[in-house]
Amino acid sequence: MFEQTFKNIDDLLYKDSGADSELDYIGQTSWVMFLRYLHELEQDKADEAELKGETYNFILDEQYRWPNWAMPKVKVIKGNTEVLEVDHHAALTGPDLVAFVDGKLFPYLAKFKQEADSANSIEYKIGEIFSELKNKIQSGYNLREILEYADQLPFRASSDKHELSHLYETKIKNMGNAGRNGGQYYTPRPLIRAMINVINPQIGEKIYDGAAGSCGFLCEAYEYMYQRMEKTTDNLKTLQENTLYGKEKKNLAYVIGIMNMILHGIEAPNIIHTNTLGENIRDIQEKNRYHVILANPPFGGKERKEIQQNFDIKTGETAFLFMQHFIKSLKTGGRAAIVIKNTVLSNTDNASVALRKHLLESCNLHTILDMPAGTFTGAGVKTVVLFFTKGEPTKNIWYYQLDPGRNMGKTNPLNDKDMEEFVKLQKDVTLSLSKGETEKSWTIKVADIDDTTFDLSTKNPNTPEETPLRSPEEILAEMETLDAETNTILKSIKALI
Repeated sequence: MFEQTFKNIDDLLYKDSGADSELDYIGQTSWVMFLRYLHELEQDKADEAELKGETYNFILDEQYRWPNWAMPKVKVIKGNTEVLEVDHHAALTGPDLVAFVDGKLFPYLAKFKQEADSANSIEYKIGEIFSELKNKIQSGYNLREILEYADQLPFRASSDKHELSHLYETKIKNMGNAGRNGGQYYTPRPLIRAMINVINPQIGEKIYDGAAGSCGFLCEAYEYMYQRMEKTTDNLKTLQENTLYGKEKKNLAYVIGIMNMILHGIEAPNIIHTNTLGENIRDIQEKNRYHVILANPPFGGKERKEIQQNFDIKTGETAFLFMQHFIKSLKTGGRAAIVIKNTVLSNTDNASVALRKHLLESCNLHTILDMPAGTFTGAGVKTVVLFFTKGEPTKNIWYYQLDPGRNMGKTNPLNDKDMEEFVKLQKDVTLSLSKGETEKSWTIKVADIDDTTFDLSTKNPNTPEETPLRSPEEILAEMETLDAETNTILKSIKALI
């Protein structure tokens, strides 16, 4: 049912003249789903308050609640059963519905940003979402059908939320495949899960992604910790409210990220809508630091000169600025896993050399995971994942060269099985159970690298040597020998006949 509902909504958006691409589809689906979710959340809280003999104060005024503007219903008798159906006499549709949404609903909801007591409250998130998004559905008749489909989606049971979150992730993935603009929001989930498995975040630690995108790292970290922690009231409150933090610059990505976290069970996500690189790293205090950082910062972008002044190592490359931000934002002893393009290991410009030197001297860069081409659909760059711990210099680096044994791409994406060997070997190396030397992995000593370039690119020394190709003369000689042997056998057979 869930999957068909999403497909039906997409079909309606495709027909509408206001939604042009997968990016628009997910943006428009998100605001509708958010208001549907908000109604369920408020109804749950109202029911809880009633059981306690208390009164619940609704966030939204009466006329802006889902059952009143989106889905007014009336009781009807079918057979011997009383059921609720859409009251078509009261339900707005056509131009009237679009006029209400654009002229009243969105402006009303946007005001919550100014009126909320805290940026971490759900009221503030409501204001943020409806300040950034615009309704692009131009046909009120299409919108009426979309609202009716959304009304069918149940949000209350955890199993329902799990299925909805899975489908929403699929939509994000499809959006990423739709073009470069969407691709920056999606990191393959098997890679994220492997990174989290290696980092192993614990309850009580604060986890941060300063380039949150669709919040895939934070959602997967939530799932990882929820499955492994003791289910006490304190732990659940800590995980919900004081564990997962993020920042995101782009409007659509911010809204998608908020919605993704909500569907994963996080009621009021600690995601800030801001340009992370606009913060001067010299102003980052201990209270602003985190135990764990997981991220895939955008690379290839350029930042203006005034933004570069916020960093000790000046460069226009956004990924290198993010790396400085992440190092500064880690607590001493904090752990990080960062996806970054592989040229960070070998670029010879001053900024790249200075960044590698800073990383090696201030952190223990213990593991580098080399990802195959095609890991990121549509991206023409190769990437590596840097795993490091802050507070001690690097002495040895363990490399692992992932080889799934096939060409990666849209039809052959990364899967969890591809990552199993890396995760197992990495844990073995960490526990000193082996030297980590295989055909795909090796270790280097930092003392052996060039201390003028700090070049960290290295060729796998354990790759089996391929048998050298034979010369044409050798091949022809062997063919002649085989022909002679064949003729001899044929003569022997004829002699027997």
